[in-house]
Amino acid sequence: MRYERKNRYKKNGKKTGRRWLEDFAAAAAGGIAAVFLFTAMETMGSFSGTDAAENQLPSVILAMAKNQLAAGNQTVSGKKTVSASQDLSFQAAETDPDHPLIMIDPGHGGTDEGSYAGGILEKDINLEIAKKLRECLEEAGYRVLMTRGSDTYLTKEQRAEAANVSGAEAFVSIHQNTYEDGEPSGIETWYDGTDQSRDSRRLAQLIHGEAVKRTGARERQLRGDAGFVVTGWTKMPACLIETGFLSSPEEAEKLSQPEYQEKLAEGIAGGIDAFFHPKTMYLTFDDGPSAENTAAVLDVLKDRNIKATFFVVGENVKKNPEVARRIVAEGHTIGIHCYSHDYKQLYESTASYLEDFNEAYKTVLEVTGVRVKLFRFPGGSINAYNKAVCQDIIKEMTDRGFIYFDWNASLEDALKRSEPEELIANARETALGRKHVVMLAHDIVRSTALCLGDLIDQFPEYQMEPLTPEVKPIQFQP
Repeated sequence: MRYERKNRYKKNGKKTGRRWLEDFAAAAAGGIAAVFLFTAMETMGSFSGTDAAENQLPSVILAMAKNQLAAGNQTVSGKKTVSASQDLSFQAAETDPDHPLIMIDPGHGGTDEGSYAGGILEKDINLEIAKKLRECLEEAGYRVLMTRGSDTYLTKEQRAEAANVSGAEAFVSIHQNTYEDGEPSGIETWYDGTDQSRDSRRLAQLIHGEAVKRTGARERQLRGDAGFVVTGWTKMPACLIETGFLSSPEEAEKLSQPEYQEKLAEGIAGGIDAFFHPKTMYLTFDDGPSAENTAAVLDVLKDRNIKATFFVVGENVKKNPEVARRIVAEGHTIGIHCYSHDYKQLYESTASYLEDFNEAYKTVLEVTGVRVKLFRFPGGSINAYNKAVCQDIIKEMTDRGFIYFDWNASLEDALKRSEPEELIANARETALGRKHVVMLAHDIVRSTALCLGDLIDQFPEYQMEPLTPEVKPIQFQP
């Protein structure tokens, strides 16, 4: 999804996303349910950064409050409460799926200047890009928090804690790179690849790609080995983007220009927008299960925390019952492909098709305990073998309550022996950027198992989901 500078969400002609980062006290106008409720042992009418007030505030909230007060001169009110620790407590933001909450972290600040080159300080560049990013996101209807809104120092731990307690749904840390000889340039993005559950890789991929696209900067690595506190301690999808090298005189000059900073901000915002408004892809696998290749496919899906759909062959289920049971146990959808996969016998008549299907259905039920609802015709619902009987079969199966799925994209891995790179290229070419893609693959093909991880990486703009009876099916038209 290409990001555009527009307000995605409006009510009564007014923008609902607002700079509520700078208002830690009350509910935002316009219906945003994002309220920080500050309470202390003694009622504070306002917070002005005095020593007395500082003694009542935990460090992370104090630092963030000071930053926002410096930027916007806001007030923070409190309530009286009883607390054995005499510590300040607050309530995180409520979830608002229409207006995701983004935490932007301008790296460094205060006494921590970060990189330095030719009078340009990293901390200043980070903050300027972050402010422009905030504006982009707010114009698109997002709620935005910043760990700092001015030249103030926070520890890395404070930044991560602030993100966690705020209820932020994504965290983006902005930094600049440096190298001793001044030659390297370009954009590099980091994430914690040890935790697949947070979907940080997809966030990093999208931000990285859009930032490179908007700026024309050299595309450096997407790194999953980040050992950073802000990417490792945060509980939401998180990444750290190095938007350029201050050690490169040419790139440092660009990074100091507001126009280039705006391009970076728009690119990062575009990646965030694509992350929260993904297209949908349904990975489907035919002809299995096989002992080796299906197991390898399942390993990749488990590692990536992705659910898929397997249209199984009854004979193979009997040969590999443990693999079939694993498909179900790991939360994937299981459907019927056929029992024998003999096209000539299968499509001889409506009766022969139903006989084969019933045998496959019975086998899957006995092995997995699943009463299958979804099925896929071998060769698709319309093919050279079933022209005479396809409509009768479709009517009979539909009357019995079954739902068939064809496909609108394919690895084309059943046609010939192909290298993994060819299969990925086929998938990209046939997906055509559609909003909803049912991708055909075959889990008995070794190259498919080998390329699956890279295939998934090629589609960060898609959320991978399993097929269900509620999904509108892709069906070939006669």
